[in-house]
Amino acid sequence: MRQYNASKRILVTGGAGFLGSHLCDRLLEQGHDVLCVDNFFTGTKRNVEHLHGHPRFELMRHDVTFPLYVEVDEIFNLACPASPIHYQHDPVQTTKTSVHGAINMLGLAKRVRAKILQASTSEVYGDPEIHPQVEEYWGRVNPIGIRSCYDEGKRCAETLFFDYHRQHKLRIKVVRIFNTYGPRMHMNDGRVVSNFIVQALKGQDITIYGDGQQTRSFCYVDDLVDAMLRMMATGDEVPGPINIGNPGEFSMLDLANKVIELTGSKSKLVRMPLPADDPKQRRPDITVAQKELGGWTPRTQLDEGLKKTIAYFDKLLSEPSAT
Repeated sequence: MRQYNASKRILVTGGAGFLGSHLCDRLLEQGHDVLCVDNFFTGTKRNVEHLHGHPRFELMRHDVTFPLYVEVDEIFNLACPASPIHYQHDPVQTTKTSVHGAINMLGLAKRVRAKILQASTSEVYGDPEIHPQVEEYWGRVNPIGIRSCYDEGKRCAETLFFDYHRQHKLRIKVVRIFNTYGPRMHMNDGRVVSNFIVQALKGQDITIYGDGQQTRSFCYVDDLVDAMLRMMATGDEVPGPINIGNPGEFSMLDLANKVIELTGSKSKLVRMPLPADDPKQRRPDITVAQKELGGWTPRTQLDEGLKKTIAYFDKLLSEPSAT
C-alpha cells in the first residue's frame, strides 16, 4: 500500500461535519495543507474551531451545488447531510448536493488533474436481500420513497464517478461507508447512537422502533478515517467501490441496553412504529477492504467507542447552550 510522502493541497468538502472534521485533523497531522469547505447546513464551526489559526488550515463557506475554482492535488467529497432527519428536511436539496455536488467536484478534479474520493454509503444497498452486503450486490432501493433523495442521490453520484473514470480517465476512489459514530456527531441528527446516548444522559425514555431486532454495524470514527486515508493512498488500479465499516453486528435492543449500562441511566425503553423503508439488517462484508487497504480492519471495540462518545455528549449537554 502506498503511503503519503510529500505534503499535498487537499480539499475536504463537508469538512466541518462529523466525519469531515476528523479527516481534516488527520490530514493536518500528516503535514498536508487542508482546504475545508462547508455550507454549515449540518456541519458546524465548532467541529473545526480548534484548527483556527493553524498555518496549513483554511475554512471556506461554500455550497458544492455551485462550482468551485481552487488549485488542489486531492479531493475528499464528503458534502451531504447523512442522517434521515437532515436529508429529509429538504429532499430536493439533498439530491442536488449528491448529484450537482459530484458533477462540480468531478469537474474540478478533471480541470486540475486531482485524485478524488467519493464518500458513498451503505444506503446504496437499500433494504438488502443478501447479508452481509458485498460490493457486487446492486441493492434493493425504493426510488420514490422518503429516503430516496439520499439513497438514489448517492447511487447517481457513484454512476457519475465511474463515468468520469471511464470517459475522462479520472483517478477516482469510491468508498461505501457503513454506520459510523464518535465525538462531534450532531446531537439532534436522529441517528441511533446519538439518539440513545442523549436520551440516556437526559434520563428520557429510549425510543426503539419496531421490535428492536433490526441490526446495524457501528464503526468508530478513527477507524473509518483510517480506511479513507488508506483508500486514497492506493494505486489507480483500485477505484472501488469498497465497503468500509465494522462487521460486528448489534440489534437496536443490544445497543440500547449497552448505552443504558455505560451511562448508568434509569431510562426505560419505549416502542414506536418502524419508519418507512428502514433496513432490517445492515452489515458490511469488508473482505475487499482488508485485501486492498493493507490489512485494514476496525480496531475500536463498541464499548470503548461508546464511552468516548458518551463523554463527548455529556460535556456538550453540560454547556449552557445545550438543547
